[in-house]
Amino acid sequence: MPSMQSTLGESGIAEELAESQRQISIAEFFEKNKHMLGFDSGARALVTAVKEGVDNSLDACEEADILPDIYVEISENRDYYTLVIEDNGPGITKEQIPKVFGKLLYGSRFHKREQNRGQQGIGISAAVLYSQLTSGKPAKITSRTKGSSEAQYFELIIDTDTNEPEIDVEETTTWERPHGTRIELEMEANMRARQSLHEYIAETAVVNPHARIEFAEPNLDSPLKFERAENAELPAETEEIRPHPHGVELGTLLKMLEATDSYSISGFLQEEFTRVGQKTADSVIDRFRDRHFGRGMAWRPPQVHEEADVAAAVRAAVSNKGKEATKTFAGAVSDSIDDCDRVAHHEVREIVDSEADAVEDEFGTTFGSTVREKATEAAWVQLLGDGETDADRKEALTSDLYPLVDEATSTRKDDAVLQGLSERLAAKFVNSDDQRHRLTREDLGDYVARAADATEEYDDATFGDTARENVVEAIWGVMATVPDDPPTVSSIADDRDAASELLEAMRATDIMSPPTGCLAPITDELVLSGLKKEFDADFYAAATRDASVHGGDPFIVEAGIAYGGDLEDGGTVDVMRFANRVPLVYQRGACATTDVVKSINWRNYGLDQPGGSGIPNGPAVVMVHVASTNVPFTSESKDAVANVPEIESEIELAIREAARDLKSYLNKRRSMQQRRKKQNKLATILPEMAEKLASVTGNEKPNIDEAMARIMNNVLVDREVDGDTATITVENNSDRSADLELTEIVGAEPQDVNGANVVEMDGEWFIKWSPSVSSGETAELEYRVDTTAPSEISVDGIEDEKLTVQT
Repeated sequence: MPSMQSTLGESGIAEELAESQRQISIAEFFEKNKHMLGFDSGARALVTAVKEGVDNSLDACEEADILPDIYVEISENRDYYTLVIEDNGPGITKEQIPKVFGKLLYGSRFHKREQNRGQQGIGISAAVLYSQLTSGKPAKITSRTKGSSEAQYFELIIDTDTNEPEIDVEETTTWERPHGTRIELEMEANMRARQSLHEYIAETAVVNPHARIEFAEPNLDSPLKFERAENAELPAETEEIRPHPHGVELGTLLKMLEATDSYSISGFLQEEFTRVGQKTADSVIDRFRDRHFGRGMAWRPPQVHEEADVAAAVRAAVSNKGKEATKTFAGAVSDSIDDCDRVAHHEVREIVDSEADAVEDEFGTTFGSTVREKATEAAWVQLLGDGETDADRKEALTSDLYPLVDEATSTRKDDAVLQGLSERLAAKFVNSDDQRHRLTREDLGDYVARAADATEEYDDATFGDTARENVVEAIWGVMATVPDDPPTVSSIADDRDAASELLEAMRATDIMSPPTGCLAPITDELVLSGLKKEFDADFYAAATRDASVHGGDPFIVEAGIAYGGDLEDGGTVDVMRFANRVPLVYQRGACATTDVVKSINWRNYGLDQPGGSGIPNGPAVVMVHVASTNVPFTSESKDAVANVPEIESEIELAIREAARDLKSYLNKRRSMQQRRKKQNKLATILPEMAEKLASVTGNEKPNIDEAMARIMNNVLVDREVDGDTATITVENNSDRSADLELTEIVGAEPQDVNGANVVEMDGEWFIKWSPSVSSGETAELEYRVDTTAPSEISVDGIEDEKLTVQT
């Protein structure tokens, strides 16, 4: 069969292929790849559409400081399902409605570095696109802004060729809501994911306790209503932050360099990034100099080389400046160099400039740039050894390098081998094209590698990667950062290599983590409120970690646990995953949260875990929330958090913090169960013993309650009435102090009550004491009352198993 090339001819194929090329819009792309956004099946599409609509409603309400009131309804319509989502948000202006719902990648949050549920501007418009693709029907949108007398009504679809809204109907209408937005979508779907739908709505209510949500679907007799938690407030307002130096990539940095108004690198760093002040900018610039200019090798002062004479060399280099001025200048330069442990070429120049300025002031003579350059070179040559040949200089530098090489390598290396490596390194410096001995770390690594290779070849030695890196580190550590002015911003913007060096310098600098005002965590208190609102359990715990940073983006991890009560037992623990207050319904097995939960040894925390790994068993719910300016999801559908080590570590720490409270609760519960079992046995035995003891001794039968309290080390509360005086005795038989809240309800007005609050309500008097009784001590609470008045005592602040009340 002839190929296309043969049928078209070599000259025609390129033209033919060129004619077939055309640009596609983002809407057209997702029209053919809707699975990437979570619309890969009828069941999942319905869940995704609900999720996108509810997320939009929550964000809109919170941005307008409105407590969310959201209504979601799904109804069957012959072969299709109709989805309606209403909210009480601020509404959307007439001009923006078509763009928000009819244009993919249109939104206000993509460039903002602050926590948001959505950012790309794809979600709700993708639902509109799916609706029109499967049903052919337009989306119906009603929106009313606060203060408007009428609402705006649109029917629209998305033109996938242009990614622009195509409006079928545009008119004003009446709507009972004073402000808010309503969207109605008709789509091909099914209810096979009903459980996922219910889970999404319920979990949204848990993680957004400030929202009221009502949900109706065909199989419900009445809508599910999730009321907002009592006294729940809106999440803390977030603030947009600038990018962090550790979070940008090269392409982004180049764009920022081109767009900035700053002239200098220091100004650019301080103006365009967060957490960068003058000191941090200087640190970054020093590291940039190391990469861009290289460091200057610093050699030991000439006194190490006995024949070197800096003063004489400088005097010889300076002419026509007067004998005394020249002598004073040369001596000062020599003394200053001698005072240094090591000195690099640019440091010699700084010494020369400083001493030249001093001599000029003292003698009134001028030391120009040429004289200073000659003096610098003369002193530098002496530093490198005053011999006239390269061999002399090599010998001098070898004696300087040997101690560095010796200290950096293993003690098992032979001295002759170390000497050979030092000599070959010295030769590299002597033969260097840059006699100022400036090297980048990469160049220095090349020096060491070649010297080590030659030493291995000729001296029958071995220098591994670790030894080579240690030598590089030792020499790099004595080299000095040069003071050259860095290039301007515009110069670096035009030089990709220089921009890459700046990026490396930013990443190598220790910079404070980004501020967290851009995040709005749920907080421990509201995590507990959300769990208590939706789960009737015996125990709740919550933990909110301090902020951490990944890739320059701050994030906070929170965890919550509910246990016991009405939670279902006999199966695995229910793991709820959230990101920026959004439930993650799908891809559970591909999520970092699930991986971390499986990796924890839950047996240490009192839960059953067959095999010692995997999701534990028990009547419990474990929730994890990741809040970030940029949550790393595994796909565009945002169903799972990626396995980022920093995030996984914080998830584990948050879960373990909450799980430790669970462990304490379960240990205490087991202890109380054992105590209750012991008391039950005693309650069976003691009465029989009391009967026999009384019959044998002829005495009255002992008080069982008092005996029980003392045997079990309980707190005993005993009420006795003598005449019109009631006395409540609190006897602490335990090994620790007891802080009690003791309330007695009596049917007559009490008199002479000391140290208590008395409140009358509906003909009953509530007397409340708060005694603190030390171990082994007794407290007495007295008052006067009608002896015929009924009495009832309740005690808080101590477990029932550790309390005995006798009235």
